[in-house]
Amino acid sequence: MIASLGMYDRAETKDANDRLWAGIRDGLRAHGVAAPDALTRGEHAYWDAWQSADLVFSQTCGFPYRAKLHGHVTLIGTPDYGLPGCPPGHYTSVFVARKDDPRRDLVQFSGADFAFNEELSQSGWAAPQNHAASIGLRLAPSLRTGGHRLSALAVSENQADLAAIDALTWEMLSQWEPWAASLREIARTAPPTPVLPYIARKGVDADLYFNVVSAAIAALPAQDREILHLKGLVRIPAQAYLNVPTPPTPSQIAQSHRTE
Repeated sequence: MIASLGMYDRAETKDANDRLWAGIRDGLRAHGVAAPDALTRGEHAYWDAWQSADLVFSQTCGFPYRAKLHGHVTLIGTPDYGLPGCPPGHYTSVFVARKDDPRRDLVQFSGADFAFNEELSQSGWAAPQNHAASIGLRLAPSLRTGGHRLSALAVSENQADLAAIDALTWEMLSQWEPWAASLREIARTAPPTPVLPYIARKGVDADLYFNVVSAAIAALPAQDREILHLKGLVRIPAQAYLNVPTPPTPSQIAQSHRTE
């Protein structure tokens, strides 16, 4: 059995995530569903967990869900983080640049070096590329970092000019990473897209899981909900995730730039 909550798991959120999982675990067990004692962390908390036949519970990104996981997992529900300018269960990406960069408008960054976490990230790759295309902006994929924090850090350290960080991660970085003060928000992607969904292995009772997770969130201490930014759980249909446009890959964009 495996359960993971790696998408927003860091030193400051670890204990709150453990308590959230304990509530979900105990709720599932109360209904006869076997669940592991503790969360899996580290490299096995992501694709290894999401693709496991023994997956009890996890949170994935919308892009992996629509690109590879849909049809192989059960969509449980979508956490609502109460993010500004977003409907419940939705989020945006925040374009960040260095404070000392003289460019103030996003269109001024056309062709600038763009750091991204990975090509299957909704908030780090798909959302910014879709937004850029809608306004005639070119984002040159110059650096693949492997994580949102690393993308923001790369901009801070002058390894890239621009990055797109999911809005919740940006709030956490701004709160807990001193170097984030060297960055500023340039713009946010539009329109908002569905937040990273909770999933389980294929064939589980989605309604049972939804009720258990909702109850576990509601039972969290207020401080834990504040640390995790969790307001509750909402139902967003799978089709809403599948309808989000998929942009060209980094290599396709780089190739098109070379041939222009």
